[in-house]
Amino acid sequence: MQEKIVILDFGSQYTQLIARKIRELNVYCEIYPYNKFTVPDRNVKGVILSGSPFSVRDKDAPVPDLNKVRGKVPVLGICYGAQYMAKHDGGEVTASPSREYGRASLENVDVNSDLFAGVSEKSQVWMSHGDTITKLPKNFRITGSTSSVKIAAYKAGDEETYGIQFHPEVYHTTEGKLILKNFITDICGCRHNWTPASFIESTVGELSESLGNDKVVMGVSGGVDSTVSAVLLHKTIGKNLNCIFVDNGLLRKDEFSKVLAFYKKIGLNVKGVEARDRFLNELAGITDPEEKRKVIGRVFIEVFEEEAGKITDVKWLGQGTIYPDIIESVSVSGPSAVIKSHHNVGGLPEKMNLKVVEPLKLLFKDEVRRVGKTLGIHTELLKRHPFPGPGLAVRIVGEVTPEKIRILQEVDDIFVTGLKEKELYDEVWQAAAILLPIRSVGVMGDERTYENVVALRAVTSTDGMTADWVHLPYDFLSSVSNSIINTVKGVNRVVYDISSKPPATIEWE
Repeated sequence: MQEKIVILDFGSQYTQLIARKIRELNVYCEIYPYNKFTVPDRNVKGVILSGSPFSVRDKDAPVPDLNKVRGKVPVLGICYGAQYMAKHDGGEVTASPSREYGRASLENVDVNSDLFAGVSEKSQVWMSHGDTITKLPKNFRITGSTSSVKIAAYKAGDEETYGIQFHPEVYHTTEGKLILKNFITDICGCRHNWTPASFIESTVGELSESLGNDKVVMGVSGGVDSTVSAVLLHKTIGKNLNCIFVDNGLLRKDEFSKVLAFYKKIGLNVKGVEARDRFLNELAGITDPEEKRKVIGRVFIEVFEEEAGKITDVKWLGQGTIYPDIIESVSVSGPSAVIKSHHNVGGLPEKMNLKVVEPLKLLFKDEVRRVGKTLGIHTELLKRHPFPGPGLAVRIVGEVTPEKIRILQEVDDIFVTGLKEKELYDEVWQAAAILLPIRSVGVMGDERTYENVVALRAVTSTDGMTADWVHLPYDFLSSVSNSIINTVKGVNRVVYDISSKPPATIEWE
C-alpha cells in the first residue's frame, strides 16, 4: 500500500497548498476535514494540522481528537494547529495586540531540531494570525522565534510533535519547502516514491481489478482532465471504453473536428455527436447567466443519455473528477457546493443505474498534466488553457445567438493564435475573449459604424482561486486589436480587461 501524509483541514485557505507542496516532493498525501478522520492506518507516516480562520479561543472553534495520533505518528501543527496543541496541553493563547500578517524573519532557530535542519538564521517566513502563543505547556520547548513572536516554533517534549506559527506552504516562506521536506523525510521517514509513473502503474492495476471486462461510457470534452482520464481507462480496458464527445455549438473555432480527429488518432473509441442546433434552440431568448448554465447542463445530459443508451451492457460511467473537486464537495463544516457540473455528468449515474469510475480523483491539475505527459499525450493538449464547461455561452454577455457565436469564435481564434505565435501562450494561465452586450460608434474608411465591443482577458493563476491580469506587450495588443477589427465583421472596438481576482472573476458570467 502507498505510504501517505494526512492533512487535517480546519478551514484554511492554504490547506491545498500544503498538499501541493508535499506532492511536489513525490510523497502522497490526503486532506481530511478535521472531524472526519479517525484512526490512522499503518500507511500513515505523519499528520499535519492546517491553519484556520477560527481562533482557538472561540467557543465554536474546531476541536480535533488527536488521542489516536499524538505519540503514534509525527505531528506538525501549522498556525491554528500549533495554537490548538499548545492550548490543549495547558499552554496559553491570547489575542495579538494587532493582527500579524506578512513577512517576518526567524531568529534563535534551534539548529539541533530535525524540523529546521539546514534552515538559515533570519530565514523569511509568512505570518497570518490574530492570536499568539504566550505560554507553552511544561514539557514543550521553543525552537524558533521572530522579532515580534517569541514562540514561533516549538517541539513537544519527547514526542515527534512540532508546532510552527508561520505558514511554510506559501511562496513567501522562502525555506518552507525545506521545512516540510525535513518533516516528511527525516521525521516521518517517507521515501519520496510517489511519481507519475508509479501512479499510472498502481491506477491501471486497481482499474483492471475493479472493472474487469465491464464496459465504461464517458463524456470527453478535449480538456486535460477528461482526456487524461480517458487515456488511462483506454490503457486499462481498451475498446471497452466508449467515449462520447458532444458538440454543443459553443466550442472554439473548429474545436470539434480537431479534437475528434486527435482522439481517433490516439486510438480512443469515441463517437462525435453534433448537437449544435439543439443547444442553440434551447438557449434562445435566455440572458441570465445561471439559467444559461442550467439549460446547457440539462441538454447535455439529455444528449449524453440518448447516445449512451445506444451502447449495450454498460456498467460504469467514467468521469474526469480531480482532487480539488472532491475537497470542495466535503468542507470542514459539512457538504458544500456540489461538484461543478461541467466536470461531471451530474445525476446520470443513478438515473442510468451506473457505477462511477474516477481515475484522477486523487490528483491536482498540475499532477494530471504530469501523468498525461508520462502517458505520452501531446504536450500541446496538456498545456491547453482551462475552458469553461458551458463554453462560449458564458463569454457572450446576454442572449446567445449563432451570429454572436460566429463573431466570438473568430475573435477568440485571432487572440489565442496570436499568443501562440508570439510565444506568450505558456505565460498565460487562461485567455478569453468576451462579447459585450453593447455597441459603440466607430469610423471605418469614410463610413460611420455602430458595431460590437469585445473584451480580451488574460490571467495568470495556479488553481483559479486567485488570478492576476497579464501585462501583455502593448505592441502585441495593438496588433491583435487591429487584426480583430479589420477581419471580424461586426466588431469595431477592442478593450483589455485589467481586473484581478478578487474582486473580479476570471469569466465574466
